Amino acid sequence: MNKKTLLLIVGFVIFWNSGFVGAEFGLPYANIYTQLFWRYLGLTLLLLVYLNLRGHFKWVTWEQARPHLLVGVLAHGVWLTCSLVAIAEGVPAGIVALIISLQPLATGALSGWVTGEHTSTQQWIGLVIGFLGVGLSVAFRVDLESSTPAWSYFIPLGSVIAITIASLYQRHMELNKSIKRLPSLLSLFYQSLGTMVVLFFPAVVIESLATQWTTEFILTEVWLILAVSLLAYAFMWKLIERMSATKVASLFYLGPPVTMFMAWLMFGDQVFISDILGLIVIVNGLLITEVNIKKQLAKLKKSE
Repeated sequence: MNKKTLLLIVGFVIFWNSGFVGAEFGLPYANIYTQLFWRYLGLTLLLLVYLNLRGHFKWVTWEQARPHLLVGVLAHGVWLTCSLVAIAEGVPAGIVALIISLQPLATGALSGWVTGEHTSTQQWIGLVIGFLGVGLSVAFRVDLESSTPAWSYFIPLGSVIAITIASLYQRHMELNKSIKRLPSLLSLFYQSLGTMVVLFFPAVVIESLATQWTTEFILTEVWLILAVSLLAYAFMWKLIERMSATKVASLFYLGPPVTMFMAWLMFGDQVFISDILGLIVIVNGLLITEVNIKKQLAKLKKSE
């Protein structure tokens, strides 16, 4: 793994997981659909202006735009909406994180079928160890006395399905040379545009776009637009260009412990020993998934 890829991984993990903390900041001022609509309206306009100033913007045909619109609706709209709706319905954030952590396993199971990149036995071992690490982090945070309705616990599965389909389809486009690719930022523009259009209807019909335009809300939206919807997603698509979908998906295991650490910094939430132990297990699982052990052993034999 080269230095640039490692920096992309670190940037993705930090910016992506800051989104959950940012959403918690913003919810007192705007409900879920409205908050997400303003976020993607802002991102769409920002990308439109930037691409025009650089002379890189162009309207493409429906045939070219359609896959990017679909990826955007799934990876941005459905993924975020299901996660936030589940939390709003009373599902503990730790449980949401645990359910969403099924995504790397789902990606590993489907990757060979969709992209032709089969998940090796070593990678499966790493994925299972990573999932166990997430379970360890979350286990001590489960509220067994919660009155949350049982059906609410199935909502995060929508996030799992959406981000799995989106990441596999994006990887399929990268590998299939017959599909005409768009430059990264132009692709992100169409992803954002599709997400904004889909979110507009529930934001208006269900929530009437009710918003408290406080300084805190504006700053939160700016962070979510620039750091999460722009940088985190751009890093993720760049990683998918360089790595298999299974390897990129395995990075989602870092979500629960990193988010819990951020919540400790921002809100003073308690950090348990289980969080630290879980993180250690997850990192070991990721190393098994990412590192080519056979290649490393061969190198060692050569050096001897």
